[in-house]
This record gives sequence, structure tokens and C-alpha cells, in this order.
Amino acid sequence: MPVPQFIVDLRKRIGQDLLWLPGLSAVVLHEDGQILLGRRSDTGKWAVISGIPEPGEEPSAAIEREILEETGVQARVRTLASVRTTPPIIHANGDRAQYLNLNFIADYRSGHAHVGDDESLEVGWFHPETLPEPMTASSLERIQDAVTYLNDPAGGALLTR
Repeated sequence: MPVPQFIVDLRKRIGQDLLWLPGLSAVVLHEDGQILLGRRSDTGKWAVISGIPEPGEEPSAAIEREILEETGVQARVRTLASVRTTPPIIHANGDRAQYLNLNFIADYRSGHAHVGDDESLEVGWFHPETLPEPMTASSLERIQDAVTYLNDPAGGALLTR
């Protein structure tokens, strides 16, 4: 998995200590209602598209960039669906991190879904009723957050307490 250079630089100073980082994800919707997913190369599980913004990069622009880089699909962020904190995780290399994840709903604009980098083994469009397995628990939660928002946009983004 490519690690942003700013994190590589931080790791040189702090080693594998816990880092608090921004994270982004998107439930990308096709006009036919399907959701864009990628099967992660690090876990083999299916997941919504996600990434980390570069310092100073706007979150919506960053997740649109991640979607294009990882899948070849151009999408446009529609709205923020939820903000959640992930539990602390230990990456395969031993680095510890915890993420403040901004979960967006994005709309398909153009492009043919394909593996765009080494972060995914495969990518594809799936109907919400027939999601592939295995799926990451966080992605199931993010999809549910998006559905909740879409069912009641007046309620705004989910902000957990």
C-alpha cells in the first residue's frame, strides 16, 4: 500500500507509535443504484474507496482523487454522510494508527471501473442487496451511514457522540 510521504517522514521521527490521522471514504453511487467497491490487496476484503488527504488538500478533492487513482472512475462528491473515529489499528508493518474518517456520498460521472493501483486486487459495481464477501465491517457501516443519510437528508450527516 502506498503510504503518503508526509506519513513516511513522520514515521522516521516517531517510529511505530500511534498516529492520529485524517481518513476519507466514499460510497460511490452509479445512476443504476450500484455501489463502487474495491477488494483490498492488504486484507483481501471488499471495501468502499478510501484514502488519506495530503497536507492542505481539501477532503472532497482528495477523495475524488483517490477514487480516480484506485478505480479509474471519475466521481463527484455530493455530500458528507458521516464522521466517525476508527478504533486504533496495527498495520501489517507494525505501524499503529487511528483515523478520523469523513465518509462521503459521491456520484459516478464517467470512466470504466478497473484496478488503478496496487491498493486493490479487483474493483467493481455491486447492488446494495448483493454486496460481495468478505466485506470490511467499517465499509458496511459506511454504506449504512450513506443509506441513512439518503433516506433522510434533512437529518444531516451522522455525527456520533
